[in-house]
Amino acid sequence: MIRITNLQLPLDHDEQALNQAILARLSIQTADLLDFVVHRRGYDARKKSKIVLIYTLDVTTNQDEHLLVRFADDQLIKTSPDMSYKFVAQAPAVVEERPIVIGFGPCGLLVGLVLAQMGYKPIILERGAAVRQRTKDTFGFWRKKVLNTESNVQFGEGGAGTFSDGKLYSQVKDPNHYSRKVLNEFVEAGAPEEILFVSKPHIGTFRLVSMVEKIRATIEQLGGEIRFDTRVDDVHIEDGQLTGVTLADGEVLKSRHIALAVGHSARDTFKMLFDKKVYIEAKPFSIGFRIEHPQSQIDKARFGANAGNEILGAADYKLVHHCDNGRSVYSFCMCPGGTVVAATSEEGQVVTNGMSQYSRAERNANSAIVVGIDPSDYPGDALAGIELQRQLERKAYVMGGENYDAPAQTVGDFLKGKPSQALGKVESSFKPGIKLTDLSDALPDYCIAAIREAIPVFERKVKGFALADALLTGVETRTSAPICIKRGKDLQSINTQGLFPAGEGAGYAGGIMSAAIDGIKIAEAMALSMNNQ
Repeated sequence: MIRITNLQLPLDHDEQALNQAILARLSIQTADLLDFVVHRRGYDARKKSKIVLIYTLDVTTNQDEHLLVRFADDQLIKTSPDMSYKFVAQAPAVVEERPIVIGFGPCGLLVGLVLAQMGYKPIILERGAAVRQRTKDTFGFWRKKVLNTESNVQFGEGGAGTFSDGKLYSQVKDPNHYSRKVLNEFVEAGAPEEILFVSKPHIGTFRLVSMVEKIRATIEQLGGEIRFDTRVDDVHIEDGQLTGVTLADGEVLKSRHIALAVGHSARDTFKMLFDKKVYIEAKPFSIGFRIEHPQSQIDKARFGANAGNEILGAADYKLVHHCDNGRSVYSFCMCPGGTVVAATSEEGQVVTNGMSQYSRAERNANSAIVVGIDPSDYPGDALAGIELQRQLERKAYVMGGENYDAPAQTVGDFLKGKPSQALGKVESSFKPGIKLTDLSDALPDYCIAAIREAIPVFERKVKGFALADALLTGVETRTSAPICIKRGKDLQSINTQGLFPAGEGAGYAGGIMSAAIDGIKIAEAMALSMNNQ
């Protein structure tokens, strides 16, 4: 096949326009075109009055070889790459020592699935509940303020990504097309087929629930085992080699190949590993607030008269500003037509995050507006960043009234430095609820100064961003893990053989897709290691 990139067509083009554009681009006749599929469809909205769709197409003609020679110097016409997934190993007929996967979020899900597909019959340990029960527990917290510290937004089947926008795009380098493997598995499990070609695919929470269940069933059919409500409390290390784990109920499981895919909030697990002398480093992360605007305003700012177009959908944005004090402020985890959600996993703390359904039909847009910080801002041992997170989350709990309501402030009042007394036209989507206050005390002074500087700058990029009635809700502290469990080229811990740190919790991913891609890499590394024993 031939891949044509950067083929541009008007937003309102008709059904035959793609065919005609292919014929014109390749200078061929209708009879020469055998088939084509859309590999990617994005858009360019820099000119709101003239938004164009940008296609990448895989085309089959009756003269592919001739055309590739003729267009050899054209960087936009090349041979379509082979994106099919090829397994790196196959398990022996009898698997004497089953690999263990700790955590069943996007990373653990793919580690387990790929290991199962290669025949290794993994044992997957998830401290939280199965996704249906977990959903009940999470919504119970949002509605009744009853927190289950083992089954919530952070812990349980599907991981933190289950309660998010379900974004399936990433900026990580992917020369082996692992992302295609992830998308194909998700479609097989019930995700909409459009995720295979839209430039910013997403699924949404409710669709993720059923999709995760189907992948779990596939793993079990292939001989894998998933244990829910099963927390790992200890690891066994002998002369630098991991040999097994002890579960919370005292059971010991033996294995010399264990993937650690626990997510960014498994603080007790990080502490246990640190105490066991597994090498861990502090790393940069970001802290800030959630900001809410009317989605209609964001749509108009981004798309102008084309706001509401079905192909464009609900508008998003991506913003960054480098401040005078040396800090960087940026938007993170933007959720069009979504809600701000309570995301704590520990009692007496308030944490915010964002979530959207597939339809992205809620009234508000929200995103995190966060400030980058690094270990020099929280000196101490490798776990000092976790302690800073906890301090900020406890403070937010107190500022919100010590009942899991979140502290909030209108943007207008925040920029003026005065407490908010009443909401404007932007109503909070946060559940359980909010308490209006002055957010100046919620974060370190340098963060407050940076965000105050950035919001008016963002206004110049997205009109209405500095809307006085827009709402800030605090705090957003779990943008990523504040630690990195260092691993070598073989993807094993640099000082603990057999431990494969993976995904967001280990410091190697940031979102569903990058975590899933890392999961495939880890499964491959584990399989190769087991076969070489």
